[in-house]
Amino acid sequence: MAMFLLRRLGHGLLVLWLISLAVFGLFFVAPSNVAQTLAGRQGTPETIALIKHRLGLDLPVWHQYLNFLGNALKGNLGYDYYHQVPVTTIIGQALPVTISLALGASVLWLLLGVFNGVVSAVHPRSLADRGLTLFSLFFYSFPSFLLGLLLLYFLYFRLTLAGFRWFPAGGYSPLTGGFGTWFQHLFLPWIALALLLAATYTRLTRASMLDVLGEDYIRTARSKGLRENRVIYVHGLRSALTPVVTQFGIDLGQLVGGVVVTETVFSLPGLGQTAVVAINQQDLPVIIGIVLFASAAVVVANILVDIGYAVLDPRVRLH
Repeated sequence: MAMFLLRRLGHGLLVLWLISLAVFGLFFVAPSNVAQTLAGRQGTPETIALIKHRLGLDLPVWHQYLNFLGNALKGNLGYDYYHQVPVTTIIGQALPVTISLALGASVLWLLLGVFNGVVSAVHPRSLADRGLTLFSLFFYSFPSFLLGLLLLYFLYFRLTLAGFRWFPAGGYSPLTGGFGTWFQHLFLPWIALALLLAATYTRLTRASMLDVLGEDYIRTARSKGLRENRVIYVHGLRSALTPVVTQFGIDLGQLVGGVVVTETVFSLPGLGQTAVVAINQQDLPVIIGIVLFASAAVVVANILVDIGYAVLDPRVRLH
């Protein structure tokens, strides 16, 4: 198991290094005039040259990359061009919002998707199976921004007109300000993400459960007189969860890296919305910092998925 983890960790570090090369090449080597943008249209050549010197843009490319990589290894991702705030501070301020959104939504979509998938697999081609499949496909094909706007219209605008102020129009309230207010601000975004992603887990769980329920050991368990619920949830569901765990780790890692559309629709100041603002302002250090953090989140999530996969299926450790 230790060698398995070391191999996965080595692969993850290699991926992060390659991503750092790609990000640096995209934003630093690609033709762009950051100094001119910061100096403005009235910037003199002397001002532009001074800005380049202060930002280290007048150094050779390889020197810039080594400085960039060395600072990143120390946890220094640079400073915001416009306010001179450390990028790590900006990420630290936006991260609790995104983590709250991702974790809350993941609990909902995992419970909803796995439950629906199990019900569909236990009663294949039944009315419940067809209804849950239709429900999943409907939301799976729904645009995320449209679903968010519909939730705001019906559960905020219409309810507010009727005198029920249950949910705010957007924004974020930290957990330190009270659990109730925090929950109210995140409930609609949670529902929007959960309905979209639960469809994937319903289909994965259903397909995996159908395969597992046809295995010999399931028939043996039933022939021994075990209760059906024990056969399904103890013997069947654990074996069927391996693809679900894989998908869950990938989705959660991507969400922690930023949920751009959902955060924008609900005005949540998380990593996704912060990245959008940085892109509009061409604030390169912030963009690079968020990209690297998002990449690290995906890599860590994949390593955790591999560990969970190995726990569920010991044969994976041999590969």
